[in-house]
Amino acid sequence: MRPYVKKDYPLSEIRRLLEPGPVVLVSSAWRGERDIMTMGWHMMLEFTPALVACCISSANHSFALVKGSGECVINLPTADMVDAVAGVGNCSGGEVDKFSAFNLTPVAAARVGAPLIRECYANFECRLHDARMVPRYNLFIWEVVKAHVATVPKHPKTLHYRGEGAFMVAGTSVSRKRRFKQAYL
Repeated sequence: MRPYVKKDYPLSEIRRLLEPGPVVLVSSAWRGERDIMTMGWHMMLEFTPALVACCISSANHSFALVKGSGECVINLPTADMVDAVAGVGNCSGGEVDKFSAFNLTPVAAARVGAPLIRECYANFECRLHDARMVPRYNLFIWEVVKAHVATVPKHPKTLHYRGEGAFMVAGTSVSRKRRFKQAYL
């Protein structure tokens, strides 16, 4: 370990360092419409039941679909999908069929009305668990009711958004499982 030389940093930019996890594609459907949005603002809240929170701007076309249906699919793209991820995030589903525009394949989900995205490494079917913070913060709390995950690779290369069109690819996995075995039981 080494100390770092630091300087003041604009508070409006700290999200570039604190994005909580990989960029995901949220698919939704309601009243005959479907959409996909790119999202980086999400976090795990609980293991059992599996609860995930995410912020979806009310200005986003997907907001009305997920709020109206109370369902979505959180799809985990891999780094090779960066052009589709960026493209989905830079157009409106009110004007563009994002499945067609970015060559993404909708697949019927098992437990929700929103489609899975076939090209994604994993798909998490979600139902709205708690909507109390939606009116104030646009914060949805979802319960994952079904998960579909590819068998290989074990650790896919995922994208993490750094702002202004820049992404970081998840790096090498590091394990301390043997060293701290008791902590992981």
